Amino acid sequence: MIDDLEALKVISEHRGEAIVVPTMTANFIWPQVSTNPRLDLMFTGTMGKASSLGLGLALARPDKQILVLDGEGSLLMNLGTLVTIAEASPRNLVHIVLDNDIYRTSGSQPVPNVGKTSYTGFAEAAGYANVYSFDDLDDLKNDIGGVLKQTGPTFIVLKTVPARQRPPYPMTFTAGIIERFKTALQNS
Repeated sequence: MIDDLEALKVISEHRGEAIVVPTMTANFIWPQVSTNPRLDLMFTGTMGKASSLGLGLALARPDKQILVLDGEGSLLMNLGTLVTIAEASPRNLVHIVLDNDIYRTSGSQPVPNVGKTSYTGFAEAAGYANVYSFDDLDDLKNDIGGVLKQTGPTFIVLKTVPARQRPPYPMTFTAGIIERFKTALQNS
């Protein structure tokens, strides 16, 4: 398994000018590693909805890569999004799921059916163009550049262990979110 901070550092190193939509667990970590915060659309309290927002952005901005940083707990709350994304088939969407077996933001309770659920299996069955799983940091470092260049939609599971310490939950302010959302939608 991969340390979630180290995994997101690798993603950040390869994100370029991509718009990033983190939620829940990723919200704790992403601000520490982001290489382009002006294109980060962090939303708190949106468990299960980051992939839907990412899909909308991918359709609105086909010229920009969209990276969704989801959690398996969030994904479980909105599994229908997988089929909707596959149907829309946005070539520029990368849906990354941090799978740490827990609902980290609400008290580290185990997600249902731990160890028996295949999130990559869900994505494959839904019809994603590309599906990957990483549980080794070196493999992620070696392969992520090529994976992110593929025509999507692409689904990636990062099998992670939660960070030892939970940083304070990031505060997001409506005005800042609105400005970043406007930036993300602008054709520049």
